[in-house]
Amino acid sequence: MSLMLTSGARSPLRRAISSLLIMSAASCSSPMVPGGVVPPRDELPDSVPPNPLPSDSTFPEPEPPDPVPPDSEPEPEPKEPEPKPKSLVRECEEPDDAWIWCDDFEADRLSQYYEYDRGGDSFVRQAAVGVGSSIGMRARYTRGREDAGSLKLAFGRTPSSYFRSVPGTEGKNYREIYWRVWVRNEPGWSGGGGDKFARLTVFAGSNWQQAAIGHVWSSGQGGNYLALDPASGTDAAGHVHTTRYNDFQHLRWLGIRRGSTPIFDERHVGVWHCVEAHMKLNDPELSPGHANGAQELWINGMPEASSTNLNWVGGYNEYGINAFFLENFWNDGAPREQERYFDNLVVSTRRIGCGAAPQG
Repeated sequence: MSLMLTSGARSPLRRAISSLLIMSAASCSSPMVPGGVVPPRDELPDSVPPNPLPSDSTFPEPEPPDPVPPDSEPEPEPKEPEPKPKSLVRECEEPDDAWIWCDDFEADRLSQYYEYDRGGDSFVRQAAVGVGSSIGMRARYTRGREDAGSLKLAFGRTPSSYFRSVPGTEGKNYREIYWRVWVRNEPGWSGGGGDKFARLTVFAGSNWQQAAIGHVWSSGQGGNYLALDPASGTDAAGHVHTTRYNDFQHLRWLGIRRGSTPIFDERHVGVWHCVEAHMKLNDPELSPGHANGAQELWINGMPEASSTNLNWVGGYNEYGINAFFLENFWNDGAPREQERYFDNLVVSTRRIGCGAAPQG
């Protein structure tokens, strides 16, 4: 059965069917809202918002964090721990590349000195007398004894094969040298420093003529201080005038400088002291009025005395600093029987320092 509608007939049934068709079309293109009334799209009420998500359904990137205020400091990066000072016991097993010589006396190196004077049996290697109760050198004085032994080391270019240089240094002219040694005088030690302690020198001939000497010996009240006493064996122009060892009448004395710590008095004996000294020859091309030689002394790492603008050797440059002596010579003899001890001797082309503080 079919229902035919003519264009001329506008019956109630036709009007009802037209209304239904219009409502069906509206429901397919617009959302339904309460009340059944479909307003235009641009007049939708606030209760029916458009889709808030973008068409590809992605979320926005998060905002960056607030910048650090300009007056706030960033947290410091953790620091590497500072290396501990090198132990003095067996320090020669790890020598610095500037060291010409090292003797901690743990191994017997005494034959490598060009002269070792035992002072009778006064100056010997001995167990438990060095730093940290290690092996050290013991110097024993008896009452009235002057010479309690010495160590004499040669290095670099020397005027005679008798001065046997440290291997590897032969032929070198050293214009600047540092040395360091630890020393302890026994508790109750008396009489001061015992005069001769150590020196660097420039041997200029096979007869032990000296072009320069960097003495470090005791001085001051009671002889309780160490002092620098630089001397030249040349004239101001650089001509060698000495003819033998310790040719005092031909030396030019350049001025004594005493230290400030009385390491040999009763308050300072019985403990270890680090003694370091420096000798720098003047440049030979400079005129005497512009000499730049120097000698310096440190005790326990602190500056004690200094001499600068020294004209050690004028224009002399045939040999450089080529020997070091560690000495135990008491000019007037020791006042009583007593001992002192040495350890950790180093000769170097730059500052050495004291290393770790000794124990025992």
